[in-house]
Amino acid sequence: MTKTEKTNRPSPLQLDLANRLIQQITTGELPAGTHLTEEGLANQFDVSRTPVKAALRLVAAQELLEYHVNSGYFVSTNARMGKAAEMAVDGVSSDTLYLRLIDDRTNNLLPDTMTETDFLARYSVPRSLLRGTLVRMAADGLIEKRRGQGWNFSPAIGSPELMTESYKFRIMVECGGLLENAFKIDAAQLQNSRLAHEKLLSQTPAEYSTLAFLSLNAAFHEMLARFSNNRFVLQAVQQQNQLRRLSEHIAVHHAPRQLDSCKEHLQIIQALENDNREWAAALMRHHLSIARYQLVDEA
Repeated sequence: MTKTEKTNRPSPLQLDLANRLIQQITTGELPAGTHLTEEGLANQFDVSRTPVKAALRLVAAQELLEYHVNSGYFVSTNARMGKAAEMAVDGVSSDTLYLRLIDDRTNNLLPDTMTETDFLARYSVPRSLLRGTLVRMAADGLIEKRRGQGWNFSPAIGSPELMTESYKFRIMVECGGLLENAFKIDAAQLQNSRLAHEKLLSQTPAEYSTLAFLSLNAAFHEMLARFSNNRFVLQAVQQQNQLRRLSEHIAVHHAPRQLDSCKEHLQIIQALENDNREWAAALMRHHLSIARYQLVDEA
């Protein structure tokens, strides 16, 4: 390989960012017409604008993005949705490493605190791929950067007793949030969530991504909490999401109930579209109760 070819070859971080954007587009998380900015994506993924710029070009080459002069990139209205695996750019992805870290953590193979050197000694991956994966896990609330060097794994609600208490609390907060007097839906957000769930359900097993479901699941519950217009309801749901993410990543990865969960989400969305918040709250109670019993059994 020549020096020029090495220079032009995308880095693992650029490839990973591109594949994450492709996943979000093909599942409907980023619907047609969505405006993507370098600054916004850099802030979202906690990286510089340079790898984001390269990732946008890679995704545009797959005809999933359109570039408008003086405006930037938009999700293409003609994008062929549904099969992220066929559209993925060649190269290393962080999905495998992401799930490996979760498995090793739950099997007590990783300590509470690790440095990048510790990770690299255990996993034979490029430093840029490791950093990108750790940033991704931090965005999901699974790990956090220490003020000095190293990373701390976030605490998980691991025991059956704590899981039961967590879900009882969530039932009180989330069902109550749906019945708040100030509750008001954002029709566009609700419609985008519906489309994202429907696209995920339409995928074949080969196309399906557990990580995409987990992201969509957290976004769904936080969206409804935001609709309550009660900041304490939103803060409580966000806190619970962070505490339960590691345990739910583990449980869902090993005993998937994602498709049923998506269908239950759609029933709640339908109730809200019909302006029947009491029925939506009843459906939410049923949805969380099923999840509670499944996770407690897994624990």
